Amino acid sequence: MEKIKRKDMHRADIVAAVRKAGTSISALSVKAGLKPTTLNNALERRYPKGEKIIAEAIGKSPKDIWPSRYQ
Repeated sequence: MEKIKRKDMHRADIVAAVRKAGTSISALSVKAGLKPTTLNNALERRYPKGEKIIAEAIGKSPKDIWPSRYQ
């Protein structure tokens, strides 16, 4: 039986989920003591600290959002 590959959430869906949670990527960055654009890095490449912050904001685990990064 073949392994089923799960796709990462689309960047726009992640941003939308953060907005639905009542905040923004920039606000999460500032709240974490980072520059406003820092968490954008997690949307493009592996950044465990940023992934965790975003995941907690939307009630998911980083593995659920970016399964390709956690094999």
